[in-house]
Amino acid sequence: MTWYTMNDIAMMTGLTTRTLRNYLRQGLLKGEKVDGVWRFSEEEYEAFLTHPAVKPGVRAKRNAIVNDFMLQDAKKENQTCVILDFCMEREEAKQAAEFFCERMKEQEDETLQFGMEWHKKNMRIILSGTETAVKEIMKRYYAEN
Repeated sequence: MTWYTMNDIAMMTGLTTRTLRNYLRQGLLKGEKVDGVWRFSEEEYEAFLTHPAVKPGVRAKRNAIVNDFMLQDAKKENQTCVILDFCMEREEAKQAAEFFCERMKEQEDETLQFGMEWHKKNMRIILSGTETAVKEIMKRYYAEN
């Protein structure tokens, strides 16, 4: 079974952990605390994403990655924004989510932003940041898949 941490969900949705904790208190996000760490099953994560009170905010955060990239005129180094739309089964989508979450945890590039959404058989992944960081993640993804 795949488990996501609070930081994983924050990374995938663009929401802050503080906002996620508010959703927990409101009962919109369900999970369990094990040894002081929140963890969420795939089903709990998907139920959260599809909740009518949550879905618009998550979509706005994800779309803001692209919008912020487009509006930023003064870049100090080469930047890139990539939108990947994959047609994949649930198991492939889980593997992609795990891959991108792990790569994001490894990154030290503060400009790097990440968002993802899986709906039925479509996975959308958005990466934005320095050309070098985005290129490295993409290179690893395609080398491993």
